[in-house]
Amino acid sequence: MPENTTTQYGADQITVLEGLEPVRKRPGMYIGGTGKDGLHHLIWEVFDNSNDEAMAGVCNAIEIKLLPDNYICISDNGRGIPVDKVAKTGKSALETVLTVLHAGGKFGGNSGYKVSGGLHGVGVSVVNALSVNLTAQVKREGKFWTQDYSKGAPKGVIKAVPVAADDEWFKVNESGTRIIFQADDSIFQEVDYDREYILDHVRQQAYLTKGVRVSIIDSREGEPWSYSYFFDGGIGSYVRYLARAHKPVLDQVFYCEEKVDDYLVEASFTYADDFNERVYSFANNIYNPEGGTHMAGFRSAMTRVINGYAKTNNLVKDSDTLTGDDVKEGLTAVISVKLPDPQFEGQTKAKLGTPEMRGIVDSIVAKHLGYYLEENPRMARVIVSKCMTSMQARLAMRAARDSVIRKGALDGMALPGKLADCSEKDPAKSELYIVEGDSAGGSAKQGRNRKFQAILPLRGKILNVERARLDRMLKSDAIKTLIIALGAGVGEELNTDKLRYHRIIIMTDADVDGAHIRTLLLTLFYRHYRAVVEQGYIYIAQPPLYAVLAGNEKHYAFTEEERDEAVAKIKAKKKDAKINIQRYKGLGEMNPEQLWETTMNPENRVLLQVTMSDAEKADELFVMLMGDEVPPRKRFIQTHARHVTNLDV
Repeated sequence: MPENTTTQYGADQITVLEGLEPVRKRPGMYIGGTGKDGLHHLIWEVFDNSNDEAMAGVCNAIEIKLLPDNYICISDNGRGIPVDKVAKTGKSALETVLTVLHAGGKFGGNSGYKVSGGLHGVGVSVVNALSVNLTAQVKREGKFWTQDYSKGAPKGVIKAVPVAADDEWFKVNESGTRIIFQADDSIFQEVDYDREYILDHVRQQAYLTKGVRVSIIDSREGEPWSYSYFFDGGIGSYVRYLARAHKPVLDQVFYCEEKVDDYLVEASFTYADDFNERVYSFANNIYNPEGGTHMAGFRSAMTRVINGYAKTNNLVKDSDTLTGDDVKEGLTAVISVKLPDPQFEGQTKAKLGTPEMRGIVDSIVAKHLGYYLEENPRMARVIVSKCMTSMQARLAMRAARDSVIRKGALDGMALPGKLADCSEKDPAKSELYIVEGDSAGGSAKQGRNRKFQAILPLRGKILNVERARLDRMLKSDAIKTLIIALGAGVGEELNTDKLRYHRIIIMTDADVDGAHIRTLLLTLFYRHYRAVVEQGYIYIAQPPLYAVLAGNEKHYAFTEEERDEAVAKIKAKKKDAKINIQRYKGLGEMNPEQLWETTMNPENRVLLQVTMSDAEKADELFVMLMGDEVPPRKRFIQTHARHVTNLDV
């Protein structure tokens, strides 16, 4: 149990900013939506409060329980929410925190927290407002307090009661907070908590707050299932986890940690034998996908120190200088900073903007990386060699790119002959269909709307770019054609502002070959056009599998279930109807009118948008499916083969 410092955290440290009334009317404004993400956001809000106690050094254990009837119970052994009266509200601090939006110990100069990771600062009051039932329990200063709520309103006054005889948590811990809530099913689309989703989020947070044990217990069905995370190695352990699917080139992971005034910096990295970069940055445990000042400091320190070591030890020519791109190839890294009052760019907190963090991180990482290279000369030589290989490849790639992708091509003056372009010049209104095969490409060209739909047929399977640098990619005619058609460049020259289409639609056959081609294209986009994926410009077309025909009546079905429903619908009207079921094995079997009607007409078509909701899992999946290591891919196929319902060989 950490040191109890409840005397430093009282009602006078609770600051009130505004009321709670809008939450139930517009929940999406506070939790992002009422689907799966919004539902689980309730857990994150309560968990973040407990994790803030851990970051403050006054909590070393958190427990999340999934209970029957969709109840969630989250307990910690922190200081406990204060229960004395807040002068401004006339209510207890506990009731104020639970019923007033933006009320808590994280605002104002007299804050109870120097560092806070609350994702949006909306706090447990939003959870209370969106729960049909909520119970708050607090143990502090020798007493146990409880209060019940419904839809944000207290059902009674706060009261001190004895700890229940079977309450092991508060029998062991001298202080702490427990929140038990039941989400309001009239607000959420579906109240169904995903255990794996919770585990993934909690695992990441446990890495970022080392020395804290986080337990997840699922008691919804049968015998309780439980799992605990405890990472004493912090983000060093996280880097080892992220790099586990890759072939390492270093014997040990670099890790450093240092505190300067109220600023804590942790950085860790390793290198793998591949071409891709996996770097994650966090500020107060909040993931910053666009990096920021802490990431800039980390990169500048890495590049400068490795360059300096290489030249001091005569590992490179005086004329050779490594760039940031050379240093990042094959890099797996995590940079985590904890700081008071962080400044973020944008509502989503995707980028840290606090100016002083660049210099602080640069100084700390440079100092410790210098020590690491001097103390591990063999590892230092491996790193320099890896970076030098990247530099040589970069120069070769630049020459290859310059010879293939001329300025005129990017400006649309030398578009490939296979591309049937659209007349629309506004990218936001333009679509590019990447179509498997010349036959389907011909049908698509005839069936499309020429004003806004462009068609690019690809013959056969493109190169697997997971293990290929750009110079080799540009030797592939299919990839060359696609790059020029997109018009945004590639590699160092990629500029999404020049992208010629804001809907790039992969349209392949509904069979094994089609799925393989689709995966190869997605690998290309993920590795070399990630910004295009992140901006939501990549889609997958969904051609129907069946046409159900009876006289003049026609239905298209995308699944076997839809096919059977269409047959039943026809028979309900005409019991003796002669029904013909056509199975489409390829896009080429459809005539232009059918292809337009089923797959290309915006009024009828079904498109799947490719998103980047979990980059870490996506990276792992691409490495497994498209990389050199066969055993992980074999295990994946063996595990998931039984789920395949339609297999055309």
